[in-house]
Amino acid sequence: METNKYDIIVVGGGIVGLATAYKLNVKYPNLKVLLLEKEKEVAAHQTGHNSGVIHSGLYYKPGSYKAKNCVDGRRELVAFAKEHKIPHDICGKVVVATEASELAHMNRVLNNGIANGVEGVEKVNMKRLKEIEPHCEGIEGLWVPCTGIIDYADVSKKYVELINTRFSGSKVLCEHEVTAFEKHTDHTLVITNKGNFVGRYVITCAGLQSDRIAKKEGATIDTAIVGFRGDYYELSDKGMSKVKNLIYPVPNPKYPFLGVHFTRMIHGGVECGPNAVFVFKREGYGKTDFSVRDTAEAFGFGGTWKFFAKNMKFGWDEYRGAFSKTFFLKRLRKLIPDLQMDDLKEGRAGVRAMALAPEGEMIDDFKIVVNGNAIHVLNAPSPAATSSLAIGTAIEQMATEAFNLR
Repeated sequence: METNKYDIIVVGGGIVGLATAYKLNVKYPNLKVLLLEKEKEVAAHQTGHNSGVIHSGLYYKPGSYKAKNCVDGRRELVAFAKEHKIPHDICGKVVVATEASELAHMNRVLNNGIANGVEGVEKVNMKRLKEIEPHCEGIEGLWVPCTGIIDYADVSKKYVELINTRFSGSKVLCEHEVTAFEKHTDHTLVITNKGNFVGRYVITCAGLQSDRIAKKEGATIDTAIVGFRGDYYELSDKGMSKVKNLIYPVPNPKYPFLGVHFTRMIHGGVECGPNAVFVFKREGYGKTDFSVRDTAEAFGFGGTWKFFAKNMKFGWDEYRGAFSKTFFLKRLRKLIPDLQMDDLKEGRAGVRAMALAPEGEMIDDFKIVVNGNAIHVLNAPSPAATSSLAIGTAIEQMATEAFNLR
């Protein structure tokens, strides 16, 4: 059993959990840190299914954890990618207003970016917009030169490599699903499908399962995770010629998502999407995937119904986009009017974890709580991947104080 004893056990092998384990070992190289991931490989869910954008920090409320961690995390991520030769491209993006009613919110987004310290962000006119993205139509826009693209699964694998090779006694184990915790005075027994592990302290970063894992550990929480699938289309070879880098709409401030957009991928190709539809299975990537447990828990939480009531029109439009290529194309043509049906081919999907409060409000910022000898990441939405190193540092600092680390 001695070999199964660790100073800290991190649950969850997405990019936030991995960055946390890595940052703990950077600060405390002599600590034995174990990370447990239930899937066959790390980055299997949100991390490996996102759009791969290195976000600038443009949209987030000044002073929020999202704003600070995104800007700091982006700079640290780019430096990390350069140091470890991880393919990336700081290509820039445009945020496009296609009608006059969007200009006021576009200006608020610009002011947010300036307040958050986003480098180089500026307003551009129609002529400049055409120079950046020739097929895009808009009346005004924002140019955000520090936005980029990367593969976050590549970043995650580098974290694993560093944890496993640089720090004696620390390791990442996949195919180890945590099923229970036994709390003791000076340690926690972490029970998995492949054996038990003893940790003085526990940190959970379980993404789509974050509320369940926190409750298993004994934390009392008032939020619940509800999954939303995002479907993507890919552009055909002909369609790809119409997009140079990244094209985003001005987000509708009434709704919690950024809207469908165009993203050049670091390994080639261009994706467009995602929509955002409620899923009946938390880790279900198919349009008809269903889990009795996941569905019952989602509808058994009062906040889910209240969220639906507040966002009924948005939800209906998102479902239309999920099952109608014609409707999806119509939305994309708002940004690129000459896009054709044969420019689109069906692509992949991802599921994002949305933390809801009892009154149906979306938890819009990172939420991390301490529960005795445990820390739980209850909400780490976008831009968590961009922010992973900064979030890892924040959790390391919380752990230092809460666990009295030396």
